[in-house]
Amino acid sequence: MDPDNNTRAPAYVQSVERAIAILEFLATNEWSGATDVGNELGVHKSTAFRLLNTLESRGLVEQHIESGKYRLGFGLVHLANSVTVGPDITRQAQPGCTWLAGQTEETVTLSVLEGLESVTIDQIMSTSTVASRSWLGRRTPLHCTSPGKVFLAFLPEERQAEIVAGPHERFTEYTITDPAKLRDELEQVRVDGYATSFEEFEEGLSAAAAPVCAADGSVVAAIGISGPSYRLDHDQLDALAPIVREAAERASTGFGYAQLGGDAARE
Repeated sequence: MDPDNNTRAPAYVQSVERAIAILEFLATNEWSGATDVGNELGVHKSTAFRLLNTLESRGLVEQHIESGKYRLGFGLVHLANSVTVGPDITRQAQPGCTWLAGQTEETVTLSVLEGLESVTIDQIMSTSTVASRSWLGRRTPLHCTSPGKVFLAFLPEERQAEIVAGPHERFTEYTITDPAKLRDELEQVRVDGYATSFEEFEEGLSAAAAPVCAADGSVVAAIGISGPSYRLDHDQLDALAPIVREAAERASTGFGYAQLGGDAARE
């Protein structure tokens, strides 16, 4: 039994969870000291240092020689390259992502559904912003993000109803938490063939996404764009969303699917 938390199951390994928490923390905070990591984990600096030292020895984090701070290491790239997602979704969807980046100059992401979250597996950074945030590897909710809404909209009816029933966490004043409103939103996604999100997950962030389909019509991924809401306002989102849909259709051809069908079909 874990001496620090006797409510955990016997299989729970605290040191492993802490190591994973460090990687997640560094993924969003770049260079950080052992004190920063310790504060995040709620442990003494010496404990954080030992964990960081172990991760560094395997190349999963690296230490800055002068500042002594840490960031993610290239060992993670080796691990990531060993992961295959379906029939190499990243490679197959690349033409659509590249085309979309050229058309919009916004940050382009490719996401897949994993459990009850959307996971970003590829990204092309915006050329319109001096400092763009990396979404690679990030997990985001389904009910308040554009890729998440895409996945929800095209789930089998029974599974969709189970998830839509909630409850749903509110992230901003614009987050849709009411199941009825969310169902209406998803119906519109199916009709339009794309989803949008305006400051629903984060204040100041807007996005649009569309489904990438396999040969059998199933949704295997979502291609999207994101950017600051002062630039991607409602009018701009409405203007760019059809372009996002076209990019997803281009990507779908790589999976043997010529055009979106059903509710997502255009006139």
